[in-house]
Amino acid sequence: MRALTLYPAIDLKGGACVRLRRGDMDQATVYGDDPGAQAVAWQEAGCQWLHVVDLDGAFAGRSVNAEAVRAILAAARVPVQLGGGIRELPSIEAWLADGVRRVILGSIAAKNPNLVREACRMFPGRIVVGIDARDGFVATEGWAETSALSAEALALRFEDAGAAAIIFTDIGRDGMLGGLNLDATAALARAVTTPVIASGGVGSVGDLVALREVAVKTPGIDGVIVGRALYDGRITPAEALKALA
Repeated sequence: MRALTLYPAIDLKGGACVRLRRGDMDQATVYGDDPGAQAVAWQEAGCQWLHVVDLDGAFAGRSVNAEAVRAILAAARVPVQLGGGIRELPSIEAWLADGVRRVILGSIAAKNPNLVREACRMFPGRIVVGIDARDGFVATEGWAETSALSAEALALRFEDAGAAAIIFTDIGRDGMLGGLNLDATAALARAVTTPVIASGGVGSVGDLVALREVAVKTPGIDGVIVGRALYDGRITPAEALKALA
């Protein structure tokens, strides 16, 4: 099987690169105030994609850190996927025109699935569905609200929509460095034909090796998002890329 894709995370809050614990905006660790430089650092380390999230935008329901995102786009030579507060077709179109390769639609996927379907139709291969789950149920509005909809049920709504990928994040593990929810990730990947990107909890090279082993038996797993572990130096990009190869 081919290598899993490593997506280093650049999460933006107040124009700075941060990481949260379990999505709590009050538990933000700042790792740098130059998002463009961070983008360069990840790509020079060999990363082939960048995963960017406007955290302020996720809560506000609109793009807030646009200047920081544009700095990343100006600096990046690798494709960028962007999420956080993008909830209207004109916004999707504008970011794609600005150079974003793929737009991630999260809260709006649960609240307005028809918009997501329309976006997938208008922009083939450039829309990613973000499914953030707390105890198996979809959370929205920057993870501030939890719905009665299961992650799998939401994913199945878009089975025939043509989404490029599904990002599955276990909120309880995000930023905690305790390992991915491999069982839930694999179950979701088996339930749908859309490629699944794992997220939430990577804390060691061993976590990536474990994901790789699961992916051998579950071909639908496409890649993994890593944040705090890379910033803290618990994993180097080279180690991560080797583990996923």
